[in-house]
Amino acid sequence: MSKTKKSVDECKETKNPELDLVDRGISAISEITDLMSLRHLTRITLAHNKIEVIPPNIADLSNLEHLNVFNNHITELPITLSTMPNLRILNVGMNRLNSLPRGFGAFPSLEVLDLTYNNLSEKTLPANFFVMASLRALYMGDNEFEYLSPEIGLLKNLQILVLRENDLVALPKEIGELVRLRELHLQGNRLTVLPPELGNLDLVGSRQVVKLEDNPWVPPVADQLQVGMSHVMDYIRSETYKYLYGRHIAAGAPPPPKRIDRSKKISRKGQQHA
Repeated sequence: MSKTKKSVDECKETKNPELDLVDRGISAISEITDLMSLRHLTRITLAHNKIEVIPPNIADLSNLEHLNVFNNHITELPITLSTMPNLRILNVGMNRLNSLPRGFGAFPSLEVLDLTYNNLSEKTLPANFFVMASLRALYMGDNEFEYLSPEIGLLKNLQILVLRENDLVALPKEIGELVRLRELHLQGNRLTVLPPELGNLDLVGSRQVVKLEDNPWVPPVADQLQVGMSHVMDYIRSETYKYLYGRHIAAGAPPPPKRIDRSKKISRKGQQHA
């Protein structure tokens, strides 16, 4: 009997709500015999496998609260995923996603979404992506975003926003509407200035985390960053900075060049790119 079948059978017999199938060499969810009969499951961990497709009938596991398929070979997600009524945590990080399905933002209960290390950009997000009102944490690091939609301001419950290692050249002023935000990770982008509206947020203190390193900041911002985050926040709230920011935007200078060749990313493996 395979280790996978043994784990499923044990889960069935004991009614264990959690199924752990990490690093089992699984290449298709359909290989997991009887998985769809385990309607009592609340958590499935399928990280570090070779899965390419999540079947639409995954939504039949209507009690599922936590689905982890981190580090697989997934290229697309089923539309049905966002109909799952109890799903709170979805980790599809380190896969090969070039886009998300239409209607993806319809999750009724999603609180944590991890899209780290895929091939996503502002051009490949569905129109309703930012209507997930229940979202508390959004991880989009190591993707290919150059701009962030102004609709980010709709995520009123967001506490953690990770956008590190993208190609961001600007942030929308609506980021200042995320009044519950306590963690903001922007390191490793192409940002030169911060919108003054960011100063509306409470991002300084022992429980807050803000990462701004490895960006080509204009000298006044870079100087304040060397002194500390509290100085950065005080500065971007100042009339001096608001004037400088307005001048900078009006000048319309071209964005800094891209720093990273993303064609070698593992998430692009097996794909043809110009």
